Amino acid sequence: MAVQVLRADASHLEKIANLFDAYRGFYGQPSNLAQSRDFIAERIARNESAIFYVQDSTGDALGFVQLYPTFSSIDAHRTWLLSDLFTAPSARGRGVGTLLMNAARDFALSTGAKGMVLETATDNVGAQRLYESLGYVRDPGYYTYCLDLTGSPSTGLKNVRS
Repeated sequence: MAVQVLRADASHLEKIANLFDAYRGFYGQPSNLAQSRDFIAERIARNESAIFYVQDSTGDALGFVQLYPTFSSIDAHRTWLLSDLFTAPSARGRGVGTLLMNAARDFALSTGAKGMVLETATDNVGAQRLYESLGYVRDPGYYTYCLDLTGSPSTGLKNVRS
């Protein structure tokens, strides 16, 4: 499988929006390609996230990862929040997730970050296996709390669902 990992910019919007919409569907959100496109376009335009994607030799996007910058006051360093990781169902089991995770790690290192943090659903065992195989360690010392400011009974406010 000849693939390449690319950093997304505005010219890749349609590819990323389609993957992002499928990612949201994986977590139970109804498909809304316009909303997905607008969200990704705004992140790119405002330089609020770093998005990497894998494409095959025909130009088809196989998966993406999105990171948001954050900071640790305790460590006084930059940290990257790995917010989204998604591999198209047809590309699963082909190493796309590993390529994306490694691209995210390399990017974080290039920015001088101290680390990366992510969360995943407790039942997303496949992702957990991937993360642990790459050296990520489950943090036993912290709970995650969410406060819904919209008042809507959404599927949750999890910052990270990978």
